[in-house]
Amino acid sequence: MPTIDFRTDLLPLKNKLYRLALRIVADTVEAEDITEDTLIRVWQKRDELQDLRSVEAYCLTVCRHLALDRKALHDSQNASLDDLDYDAADAAPNPLDRLVGTDHLERIREIFNRLPERQRTLIQLRDIEGLRHSQIAEIMGTTEEAVKVSICRARQRMRQEFEAIENYGL
Repeated sequence: MPTIDFRTDLLPLKNKLYRLALRIVADTVEAEDITEDTLIRVWQKRDELQDLRSVEAYCLTVCRHLALDRKALHDSQNASLDDLDYDAADAAPNPLDRLVGTDHLERIREIFNRLPERQRTLIQLRDIEGLRHSQIAEIMGTTEEAVKVSICRARQRMRQEFEAIENYGL
C-alpha cells in the first residue's frame, strides 16, 4: 500500500470510528475522545502500516480496543439509546402509526441493549456500518464463520424477544 495520507485515508473513517466507539461506551464525549485517540495512534504508526490490506479494518480494530479499555477503566454501564438525541425522519401518516412505530423502536433498542457487548458490536459493524464479514472477522480477531454464527444468533435472539413481547405483551 502506498503512503497513508491523513485526509484521504484516515479522516473519512472518523464517523465510523465514532459510531463504533459510541456503541461500546455509550457516552458521546468519551466516543469523541476515543475517535481522536484512534486517529492519532494510527497516524503516529503510519510508517509501520505499509503492508496492511485494509487501513479501515485496522482503524476499527484500534478503536474497538480503545473503547473496550475505556469502558473497563470507567466501569460504565450502557446508557439507553433513548437518552441520545436522534433526528429521525417521521414518515408515519398518522399519530397511531407513529405511536406504534415509536413503541416498536423502543422495544428493539431495549432488546439490543440487553445483548452481550460482543453481539452488539457485531450487529453494529455489520448492519449499521455495512462491513463485510471478512472485515468484521479481522476487526474482532476471529474467523469469518464465527462472525456469521454470532450475528445470526444475535438476530435470532432479538427477533424471538421482540415476537414474545409483541405476541404475548410481556
